[in-house]
Amino acid sequence: QVQLVESGGGLAQAGGSLRLSCVASGRTFKNYAMGWFRQAPGKEREFVAAISWSGPATRTADSVKGRFTISRDNNKNAVYLQMDRLKPDDGAVYYCAIGRQQYGGLSDWADYRGQGTQVTVSS
Repeated sequence: QVQLVESGGGLAQAGGSLRLSCVASGRTFKNYAMGWFRQAPGKEREFVAAISWSGPATRTADSVKGRFTISRDNNKNAVYLQMDRLKPDDGAVYYCAIGRQQYGGLSDWADYRGQGTQVTVSS
């Protein structure tokens, strides 16, 4: 059974930083893309960032490009999101995601969902 556990959210001031973590369990995910999504109240879930199974390839949403960095540690089955220069619009519940297929791309995600971690950014 696949489980995703996100952590690291909290309250930050605009311009500040937070680092989110997600640990996946249930099997090894080193051959799967991993990513982050977010959902603010009353809004659709939004793609934030993704990283390939091998690590070097990443994709980030235009809204966070240059401010957020995704990374992974395959030994820990973990994916991270370093969020710098936060803006109030970054406030949302952040969820990590696992690619649907081994060696897949950065746009196809399995239907696993953790509890998410809340990020609040004060202006």
